[in-house]
Amino acid sequence: MLTLFIATFIACQNGNPKIIANLPSSLPEVSAIEKTTTSNLFWVIQDAGNNNHIYGLDNQGNIKADITVKNAKNRDWEDLTSDNEGNLYIGDFGNNHKDETHFTIIKIINPQTNIKNTKAEFIHFSLPKDVKTKDFEAFFVHHGYFYVFSKETKKFMTLKIPNRIGNHEAEVISEFNLNGKNNKITSAAMSQDGKRLYLLNHDKVWEISGFENDNFFKGKITSIPFDHNTQKEGVFEINNTLYITDEYKKNEGGNLYELPLD
Repeated sequence: MLTLFIATFIACQNGNPKIIANLPSSLPEVSAIEKTTTSNLFWVIQDAGNNNHIYGLDNQGNIKADITVKNAKNRDWEDLTSDNEGNLYIGDFGNNHKDETHFTIIKIINPQTNIKNTKAEFIHFSLPKDVKTKDFEAFFVHHGYFYVFSKETKKFMTLKIPNRIGNHEAEVISEFNLNGKNNKITSAAMSQDGKRLYLLNHDKVWEISGFENDNFFKGKITSIPFDHNTQKEGVFEINNTLYITDEYKKNEGGNLYELPLD
């Protein structure tokens, strides 16, 4: 059932993401970051207009794996997530012109440093006929479902899609508002313990906790503003720490950041 939420912010803390590595200059448009349970690498992708490769980076930002996804095109790769078996998922659902109604999640089986190319499996989804098409940049997998978030600055939409190969119609489970201007969601991550959700923006991240099942926006929302504003596009959480990437734009960004959480 679709629910409209008006977000109430319960708490606020300051965030000071620390640069731990520069991203490779050959990857100026990194749009997502993720670690899997079977690899110590940071997996990254680039977004629309770039190639169909996934890259594994070490802690210094060096490329240690370069895998071509042979049977997939990079229409508009926007986010990454992974499951407990070490499989990586690419959200090919960017929709800047809002003219698409069918989208794809690309499944990569357990990427490793010794793999040079791979073939993907596909989860396709469409929007319900009565839903106006949106631009999507953020998702995660949780309890057998993908949760995809629209990017718009107000009246965000949450989609739910089963993690099963094939074609699906997405279920719209919520619409919600976040306070302030230019609140675009560019990436999302669920914590390792499944108790906290993180939604990334260029100058902040929202932490959502205390929710039940997938009623995310009935939980406690904490806004964590950053001390700088760049085009941040990727986030994931591990060991109570956020890892964040931004694109290289106008001689700034292009970094991997670490943000310990309270």
